[in-house]
Amino acid sequence: MKLFLILSFFIFQTFSFGQYKSPLTANEWVDSVFHSLSKKKKIAQLMIIRAHSNLGEEHVNAVTKLIKKYDVGGLCFFQGGPVRQANLTNFYQSIAKTPLLISMDAEWGLGMRLDSVINFPRQLMMGAMQDARLVYKVGKAIGRQCKRMGVHINFAPVVDVNNNAENPVINDRSFGENKIKVASLGIQYMKGLQEEGIIACAKHFPGHGDVTADSHFDLPIINKTKEQLDSLELYPFKEMIKAGVGSMMVAHLYIPSIDTTANLATSLSYKNVTGILKNELGYKSLIITDGLEMKAVTKYYPDGEVSVKALAAGNDVLCLPEDVRGSIKKIKKAIRKHIIDKKELENKVKKVLMAKYEAGLYESKIIDSEGLTDSLNTQTKELKKAIAENAISLVKMKRAEGFPVNFKKKIAYVGVGLDSINTLASRLQKKYNIPLYFFSYKKDSATAQQLVINLREKYDEVIVGIHNFSRRPANNFGISRPAYFLINSLQSTLPSTTLVFGNPYAIKNISATSSNLLACYDDDEITQLAALDIVDGKLNASG
Repeated sequence: MKLFLILSFFIFQTFSFGQYKSPLTANEWVDSVFHSLSKKKKIAQLMIIRAHSNLGEEHVNAVTKLIKKYDVGGLCFFQGGPVRQANLTNFYQSIAKTPLLISMDAEWGLGMRLDSVINFPRQLMMGAMQDARLVYKVGKAIGRQCKRMGVHINFAPVVDVNNNAENPVINDRSFGENKIKVASLGIQYMKGLQEEGIIACAKHFPGHGDVTADSHFDLPIINKTKEQLDSLELYPFKEMIKAGVGSMMVAHLYIPSIDTTANLATSLSYKNVTGILKNELGYKSLIITDGLEMKAVTKYYPDGEVSVKALAAGNDVLCLPEDVRGSIKKIKKAIRKHIIDKKELENKVKKVLMAKYEAGLYESKIIDSEGLTDSLNTQTKELKKAIAENAISLVKMKRAEGFPVNFKKKIAYVGVGLDSINTLASRLQKKYNIPLYFFSYKKDSATAQQLVINLREKYDEVIVGIHNFSRRPANNFGISRPAYFLINSLQSTLPSTTLVFGNPYAIKNISATSSNLLACYDDDEITQLAALDIVDGKLNASG
């Protein structure tokens, strides 16, 4: 109750950021703020700390303490709700001596983090489309969401080329395996964001696509030559730099051809950050580390030391340092020892302050929470429908009779991964009166075998929908062995149309004997209805 009253109070109060309310020019504002900061607070301006709107009063108190005591540079909001986050943003800005740069990791929109907000599709689904203008429209729509929520920087788009299907961390977050398409669509997403005044962030430099380890838990290794990296992984980043991307996020990777220092992540490597990104590629805008709480770096360096190495490498912003106090202490010591150049650090602070000015933080703005959720969802369904209609891809077409499916035959719908009716099954039943069979991932092989026998005896053809599987490649995307047996057995014995509602990389385990197979990418109502339109012959699979 106490927390609620505090937040409610600040929602309706007009607040300003100290003496910086009405600057005459960007440089004057930056200089006035810079000269007001102590040594500790200048360092803290380079830090973005974690914030949630669903973790209660203890978490809010901890964030409040870091803002008041150290004057940290910004917040990165994660899980929570839109109204709760808006209220907290208003509160946190009201207590900040220096305005906070608010960021989110919202690759497929704010729904990636916030309840009540509808997700946009993952980047891999957008990468399947032929119409790049839709990606631009999504970027603008997400930009509007961010602006409405008081978010200044979105850590998106992902411009890693996903050239390893077993990648556990990038995967369908990438636009795909073609470097030219990844670059061109990344630029469209970026333009949409930045035209709405939101700083875009190309990630994860120098390219996180060809890994089999997740940097949240370990340090991935990429054994490629500099020439190989230059010809593939670096290409989208070069193009994003030419297009004017506002920030760059550096990955935690171990790439010996860049730096042979044992267990040194690219995010902490001077040869990578300064040598390649700044000197070779000429990047001058904000350079941000990937999360410094991730095991790829904390496994090898204690609290505070990671922050020192990151700044010494050439990064401007420390994202999610584990220990703010310890980091400040060790950075001050590193300056005294000339490990970090004092003048360079001051330039980084001014760069961050300039980003704040350009984000409009020279004046106070209160986020109005009235009608907030509705406004965040305004364009989502319309764009999702357009994307589904343009992205669904015909992977296999083995029989002459394709679409529309001839429903005059005896046809059954088999919902793999379902234990109850969903939108697609309901529409098929109502429209064509076809029987429905559900096979959850908990069912065994004997049940699968019996179902194959029954279907083979009763029907001329089957439509198989594969639903509710994991987006991650571990354990065959969570699709059980009995389920795969069922799918492959049906495809080898009956004419079939298979609809894969989720990560298309899961298709690798589906039998080559499949008749007609569609990659549908997502498993929501909008995508299911678009798939039905293809089955009905009303829509072509153009992805």
